[in-house]
Amino acid sequence: MSISREEVLHIAALCRIGVTEDELEALQEKLSQVLDLFRTLDEVDTSQIPPTEHSGSLESVMRSDEAADSAPRESVLANAPAIENDLIRVKAVLEG
Repeated sequence: MSISREEVLHIAALCRIGVTEDELEALQEKLSQVLDLFRTLDEVDTSQIPPTEHSGSLESVMRSDEAADSAPRESVLANAPAIENDLIRVKAVLEG
């Protein structure tokens, strides 16, 4: 089953793209090929495959958010270009 010219024009309108006559024919052929591939997938026997809700694992790849000791305060302040009241002084980010 091939996709009709009107269906290609409708898809192009939804995508907000203009297509020439040559492009219309090429898109019609390519979209028909894509639909044929999906029909091939439809024929695969999946009766022995259990349904899944997620394709991947549900494990978080992010590290846990736990408080931990970092560099000693004194060494950080010793490497800062400017210090004010035991804090690192930085240039203003926002004006006003």
